[in-house]
Amino acid sequence: MERTPARLVDVVVAVAVAVPTCLDAWWNVAGTRQADAPSYALVLIPAVVLLVRRRLPVAVAVVCAAALAAWYAVGHRGELTGLPTMVALYTIAVQGDRRRTMLAGACTVVFFGVLAIAVGDAGLPVTEVALPAAALLLGETVRGRRELVAEQARRAEQERAEREAEAQRRAQHERLHVARELHDVVAHTVAAMTVQASVAAEAFDRRPDVAREALAQARMLGRGAVAELRGMVAVLRDGRTGSSTTPAPGLADLAPLVDSLRDSGLSAVLHHDAATTTVSPGVELAAYRIVQESLTNVIRHADARRVEIRVRQDGHRLLVEVTDDGRGGGTGTGGFGLTGITERAASVGGTAEYGRTAHGGFRVRAFLPTNGMDAVAGSTG
Repeated sequence: MERTPARLVDVVVAVAVAVPTCLDAWWNVAGTRQADAPSYALVLIPAVVLLVRRRLPVAVAVVCAAALAAWYAVGHRGELTGLPTMVALYTIAVQGDRRRTMLAGACTVVFFGVLAIAVGDAGLPVTEVALPAAALLLGETVRGRRELVAEQARRAEQERAEREAEAQRRAQHERLHVARELHDVVAHTVAAMTVQASVAAEAFDRRPDVAREALAQARMLGRGAVAELRGMVAVLRDGRTGSSTTPAPGLADLAPLVDSLRDSGLSAVLHHDAATTTVSPGVELAAYRIVQESLTNVIRHADARRVEIRVRQDGHRLLVEVTDDGRGGGTGTGGFGLTGITERAASVGGTAEYGRTAHGGFRVRAFLPTNGMDAVAGSTG
């Protein structure tokens, strides 16, 4: 289907060339040989071979030039008999490259210059050299224009592909962000509520006041988690990070976070350097989530009795460290929690490391730049 218009154009071009060249041969310049059957053959053969000019442009140009030379050699003259050669030269230029066009131009000048000298016509160099050169120049111009349009289309397609890739990258980044938030909020809250439920169950008969307090703590944790989840859902629904009125948790919220674990029998000690006042909100959120996930892992996996949390500023870095005296590897399974800790540190330009301590416990340590990435500051917990 795509090749039919091209073939039709070739037929039209061949007919459009054959008609005027035959009429030129029939008109016959005074004092030259009268046109006969071989004469008409010499002007029709170039027109016919133009049908394959797209596939064999150089060969077609050679045939047209040879027929023109034979036309003049047998004593004919004509102003339009060079038309097939010009069409062939145009095809060479429009389908080739600049190097081939220059080579064809040089051959054209030599060929028509020799032909002019052989014929001895003073007007021949102008009409028979300038016009073929103009055909080459026209073909070169058209080819250059096509290449420019094709390059613009290629660049537009490349830009479109880059925009799609960037959109996919951002969507993937948002999915990871939401996944981390959901994991941190849900996992920690469920772990803490499980601890409070266990305390309530054990104290239900002997110390109902302790049981009631534990259940109240569990209810408070649940309400806090629901508030955070509502904030995330609002962001997802509205597409605006500022649509939630719930502030993102930060370093000031670490003390309540640690206090919520003490009823479980786990001795939790927080060492928070009060000088951490120049930390950006995005880094505060990342630090809070790292501590939260680390404590969740301690509760669920470490079987520890004591955990220490250290947060201090060292120059332009914020050090966040969570160390427990548990089984030393219970949290080192490489699950979503530790992956999320690494991703959270990287999201603000920091690094995280974790592993067993010399005394058999487990340590999570993160180094975060205090300025972080301000884009994260508007994220809702």
